[in-house]
Formats: sequence, C-alpha cells, structure tokens
Amino acid sequence: MGACYRSESITALSSLGGDIRWLSVTSVLGGALPVSRFFTGGIMSEIESSTEAHYTRGDLGQSILTALKRMGKDLDALKPEDLAPVDEFHIRGREATLELAALCHLNSGQRVLDVGCGLGGSARYLAATFGCRVTGLDLTKAYVETAAMLSERVGLAEKVEFHQGSALDMPFADGAFDLVWTEHAQMNIADKRRLYGEIFRVLKPGGRFVFHDILQGAGGEPHFPAPWAKVPSYSALIAPGDLRALLESLGYSVQAWQDKTAAGREWFQARVAVLREKGPPLLGFHTLLGADAMRILENNLRNLQENRIA
Repeated sequence: MGACYRSESITALSSLGGDIRWLSVTSVLGGALPVSRFFTGGIMSEIESSTEAHYTRGDLGQSILTALKRMGKDLDALKPEDLAPVDEFHIRGREATLELAALCHLNSGQRVLDVGCGLGGSARYLAATFGCRVTGLDLTKAYVETAAMLSERVGLAEKVEFHQGSALDMPFADGAFDLVWTEHAQMNIADKRRLYGEIFRVLKPGGRFVFHDILQGAGGEPHFPAPWAKVPSYSALIAPGDLRALLESLGYSVQAWQDKTAAGREWFQARVAVLREKGPPLLGFHTLLGADAMRILENNLRNLQENRIA
C-alpha cells in the first residue's frame, strides 16, 4: 500500500509499446494503475482475452441481484452498504480501502481514475464519501456492466462512470485526473514499465497515485489457480523492491510505503476459516470466483502463509 508523487522538475524516459517518449513534468504527483482504450470493436491481446475470460461469470449482475433478494434486500431501494459482501474484491476488503483513502486528501472538486475497478465498490465509496467524480475502467465487460447497474440502483450514477478498457493505451488526455487509484489490478500485466509510464501521463500537476496491490513474495512462485490467474503463464507479479525501483526510475517520489502482508494474512485466514466451517454465504467472493472458489481461496491463503505473495 503506498502513495507516490512525481518530484519537481523531473524529466523521465519511458518506453511505451516501442515508442520512446520524454515526459517533462514540474511539481507533479504521480500514479500507477491499469486502464486503457474503450473497446468499440478493438482487438484484445491473447493475455487480455484470457484475463477477461478468467473474471467473467455468466450473468453476474443478475446473480448478484438474485442473491440480494434472497437476503431480504429491496432491489428497488438498495443502499451502498447492501453490496458489502461483493463490493470489495481485494484482500482486507473495505478496511484496506479506508486506509488507502486516508492517503488521498480528496475533495468534491477532484476527478479520480480507478483502474481495475471491478464491480465499482471503491469508486462508489470514494464518490459517496468525498463527493468527487470517479471514472472506473476494467478489462472485464461483465464487471463494467455490473458496476454501472449497481451504481444506478444505489443512486450514484451521476457521480461514477465505468468503461471497459485494456491497461496499456489509455483514451485520456494528459493531466486528466487529480488522483489515480488501484487495488489488486496489475497482477496480469507483464509490461509494468509501459503501464506505469502511461499512467504517469494522465495525472495533472499536483496529482497523486495510491495503490493496494498483490506483489511477488520471497517464498517462490504462487500456487495456482489464484484469484487473479488460473495458471502461471497469465500471472505477472513483481517484487516490492523492483516495483519501487521502477516507479522511482520513472520519476515518482514515494511518500508512503506500507507493508500490509501480515494484516492481509490474518484477514484472509479468518475468512477462509469461516468458509470451511459454515460454507459460502449467499453473496461473497465465491460469486466472483465461480465453482472453483474454495480451491482458489485455499491456494491464496497458502500463498500468504508461505510468503509467496506480499
């Protein structure tokens, strides 16, 4: 978990898909998150297609609404808190989102980009809490469509918008956002330099980047299937030290860097223990992970316990 800024009067070289672009910035705060072009018939790469397929679960929106109805919720009067069981698809859930938000210094006049937004839980939280305008991007069409539907049902459609996109060719002007935000979003993206270089571009002078991510641990390769990939060939984790060095090489000035691995391990262990004892609830992580959910969650707990992820 961290917050990064660009240092004053930096000139940074970054390689963007074969192009070499010089980025000259003055007193800018920087960021890193995957976002990309809108899909209007564009072609996904093989890894992007496989990643989208990994996260796609049939009619996800209807599955969530059906579960909510079975839980006794009024579908015509849903509140953001009703979506809590499925809203935060990352380790430590809302607790981690609150900690990350504390690094943001947000206000109602700012524009935020949430890349890898999933079902839009963090985007809705930021919009509802701080009054800012949030744009969410995700590679998975089912997530984007469900995020928009849920946001409308809880009355936040005017504050958030969602788009499907790849991570490496963003359709945004230079300096378009005050804040870039990401939670568990870069694990399938191998070209980190291109990713972080492209994000470098979209923050305005004075902007900020915050992240909460799964990184490579010192204990060896993760066990698969994992929440972000079924097989190793679709995983692209980076070690914490390598990520920090990359960000600094691109001109980012790191203002906060907090290792939350121990807290994540405890949180995940408690959640898996409940699932072992009581089975899955009507709505939860398993809704997004599919039929193999328990195996995936058990593997991720082992990854945390064996220091295979950090």
